Amino acid sequence: MAKQKSHNGSTDNRKPRILIVTPEITYLPAGMGNMACRLNAKAGGLADVSASLVAALFDLGADVHVALPHYRRMFHVEVGQLISDELRVYKSRLPDSRIHLAEDRCFYYRDTVYSYSQNENPKLALAFSREVINNIIPTVQPDLIHCNDWMTGLIPGAARRMGIPCLFTVHNIHTHHLTLAQIEDSGIDAAEFWSNLYYTRVPYNYEESRNTNAIDMQASGVFAAHFINTVSPTFLKEIVNGWHDFIPRALREEIRNKDRAGCAVGILNAPDAADNPATDHNLEVNYTAETHREAKRANKLAFQHKVGLEENPDVPLFFWPSRLDPAQKGPQLLADILYRFMSRHWKRRVQIAIVANGAFQQPFYDILRYHDLYGRLAVCDFNQGLSQLGFAASDFTLVPSLFEPCGLPQMVGQIYGSLPVVHDTGGLHDTVEHLDPALGTGNGFVFKIYDSRGLEWAMDKAMEFYARPAEEREAQIARVMREGLARFNHETCAKRYIEIYEKMLKRPLVRSFA
Repeated sequence: MAKQKSHNGSTDNRKPRILIVTPEITYLPAGMGNMACRLNAKAGGLADVSASLVAALFDLGADVHVALPHYRRMFHVEVGQLISDELRVYKSRLPDSRIHLAEDRCFYYRDTVYSYSQNENPKLALAFSREVINNIIPTVQPDLIHCNDWMTGLIPGAARRMGIPCLFTVHNIHTHHLTLAQIEDSGIDAAEFWSNLYYTRVPYNYEESRNTNAIDMQASGVFAAHFINTVSPTFLKEIVNGWHDFIPRALREEIRNKDRAGCAVGILNAPDAADNPATDHNLEVNYTAETHREAKRANKLAFQHKVGLEENPDVPLFFWPSRLDPAQKGPQLLADILYRFMSRHWKRRVQIAIVANGAFQQPFYDILRYHDLYGRLAVCDFNQGLSQLGFAASDFTLVPSLFEPCGLPQMVGQIYGSLPVVHDTGGLHDTVEHLDPALGTGNGFVFKIYDSRGLEWAMDKAMEFYARPAEEREAQIARVMREGLARFNHETCAKRYIEIYEKMLKRPLVRSFA
């Protein structure tokens, strides 16, 4: 390889060095998740994608480093075992010298990645950003920095000041606002890069803005980054075209600006490589596309027993795996039609299982008790192993989101032979096509209009599919499983990111992966 100039002007022949900055190392739900939400709903992909991307890049020969907070307690005890497992994924692939833990007491004794206090989360973000800017970047001396979500929103501004290209990935639409004074009080010299940040109003100068002109963390990341990506192509298009009025104006406008400049792209997340029914240790019986028929029956019986449903492998089972958030995930649509739907299909003994926490859990408990749906409807707190078994046991996965930056359950459902029922939006649009058994195309059931009748229509279509001859149904499920495994994987995702890295660096990152 010819000698190259690094960002600091020196000349060397080493491979480009990539620093991936991520605030979490377990799943991040699309609606701004935390450790508790990991336990509640596996609905997003920031941390999982970050971990898998690092491993994939390393396997391809890239000089990749990762920066993350040092959550000491969660790395070693109780629920943090989940995070510890992900840390071992990093360390099994990377030398310790490539894992950079941001040190601050505010991380050490936490039981969750994010706080339920809105005042505490910005403090965590500032502590993480301070360590990355002041210590980790000077230590690593990266040629490119890849930041993820609002907690890292200050880093692209600092990177631009240092002359280091920065990619910023938008995983969700949430943000926080802080003043320059608050940032500097945390130990970050914001005066060095204050002009690279996005303010509530146009700043006149540093002095007049310092105490009164709040910075938008998410919009700042987009504004300062050299290149950005969302986690689905359609969600990027929806933002640019103004389809969602709930997306903050600042974020929408800055993403539009990046898109107009040719510096924005959508890259689909992918499920964890462990989400594979052939190897998943949470299942009663492992299986492949070729052996799914009897295995799914066994898994259905095991799941029904665990959640208190009637034990019958021949009944249709709908599974809800996402957190019960009415602002995004649409549980109110299901609640609105649940009794009517189950009554209409009562003789077919249809079942619905909800394995998720969230604000809307109580209405489902009320429906269960009021209509005496015991044995037909199950409502359970989230449990990772139980959720995995739910995908393997169920025939259909419910994901009726109002909006979805990416979404993983609909992909996992396909891989496990549980056909998704989805609203046509964002990442759901990119990953689910309405099933046509006659043509042998499609992989789920899609409704266009976001309301309860749309969901009911799609669930009725799923029931029509279930009524088809078993051989025909099983052939379609096997096809969907094979296509899902081939399409939704981190190798494909990593290659897309490598393409962006190389475009930004203007030189190869690794040997050709064609």
